[in-house]
Amino acid sequence: MDALALLLNRRSLPKMIAPAPEGEALDAIFRAGLRAPDHAGLTPWRFIVSQGEGLDRLSGILQSAAQEDGADEATVEKASRSPYRAPMVITVVAKVTAHDKVPTIEQYLSAGCAAHAMQMAAVAQGFAAFWRTGKWAYHNVVREALGVSGDDMIVGFLYLGSAGCRDAKAPERDLAQFVEYLA
Repeated sequence: MDALALLLNRRSLPKMIAPAPEGEALDAIFRAGLRAPDHAGLTPWRFIVSQGEGLDRLSGILQSAAQEDGADEATVEKASRSPYRAPMVITVVAKVTAHDKVPTIEQYLSAGCAAHAMQMAAVAQGFAAFWRTGKWAYHNVVREALGVSGDDMIVGFLYLGSAGCRDAKAPERDLAQFVEYLA
């Protein structure tokens, strides 16, 4: 797929099926993430792959977070089902390093760029992918279970697999509503 067409037509599919990327395809996805902008070469990323039993573990973590919040039964069930929307979920973590010239926000943005690059690399190889964050990414139960502490942050859950539903056309947006020129 042409790189510009890929970027201009990016869409998130809410439901995926097997297969998920593996082998060289998965390695290419990680390599794309490692090419994200990275001021001072800090490599402020960590990727946690959940598939198979890992999805079960992630499900339990999200269920525990919802239960700790005192959520109703439907919300707890929804949280526990969410990892199963795809055969693979990669949790993208911003791994922050104290640095005089690279503020924390730049490291978060770099990890976000890594997540986007990984999403695009998956789609470019014919897989489906969507990036979801949501409140569980910030929940202490989830952070602790995934070894995220201090200024480190989960920037998103990258769901990967094959299309399990039809892709809708990307909406057209009026550039004039978003672009201005400094004169």
